[in-house]
Amino acid sequence: MTTVLLGIAVPIAALGLIAVVWAARGGPRWVRGIAKVTMAFAEVVASMARSNRRSSGDSSSTGGGDGGSGG
Repeated sequence: MTTVLLGIAVPIAALGLIAVVWAARGGPRWVRGIAKVTMAFAEVVASMARSNRRSSGDSSSTGGGDGGSGG
């Protein structure tokens, strides 16, 4: 089941990426519409990921990088 979902989601994401790049280069109106939908969906996913991180209760994180010592 997971393979089927990934087999559908990955090509759709790839086509969305192509549409965003094409629209940035001045593509036709329908491509700009698909790019807007793709970007809106990406914002929703990013917002859900941010809220999931906040609600996970990770109070030790400062939000500044990978938590390594640097250098």
